[in-house]
Amino acid sequence: MSVFFNLTSEQLRQAADIKEKISQLEQEVAVILRGGILLEGGKAQGSTVLGQPKKRKISAAGIARIKAAQKVRWAKFKQQTAPAALADSVPDTKLTVNPPAKAKSASSAHARLDRGPAAQPA
Repeated sequence: MSVFFNLTSEQLRQAADIKEKISQLEQEVAVILRGGILLEGGKAQGSTVLGQPKKRKISAAGIARIKAAQKVRWAKFKQQTAPAALADSVPDTKLTVNPPAKAKSASSAHARLDRGPAAQPA
C-alpha cells in the first residue's frame, strides 16, 4: 500500500492506462471465445460488452400473432372439454331412493328429532 504513495502522478496515469488496455483485451478475448464478431471501436456484434447476450424485443405484430395463436389454442381446448362432450359419458337417469328406504330414513330422522338435542350422538 505504501508503494502508491511513492509514485508520481505520471506513473499512476501510466498504470491506469495499462489497466484499461488489459480490460479491453480481456473483453475482446471473451467475445472471440463466445464466437461473437468484434466490430471497430471494441463493440461486439451479437453480444454486449460484458458477454451477456442482447435482449431481443418482440414487435407489436409479433405479439399480436402470439395472442391470436393462443386464442385459437384456447378455443380448441374449450371446444374439446365442452359440457356437450361430457354429456355423452354421463347417464341421463337421475339417481333416486326407492320409497321404502326413503320412508325408513324419514322415520329414523323423526325419531332423532323427537328425542331432542341432548340425546343426539356427538
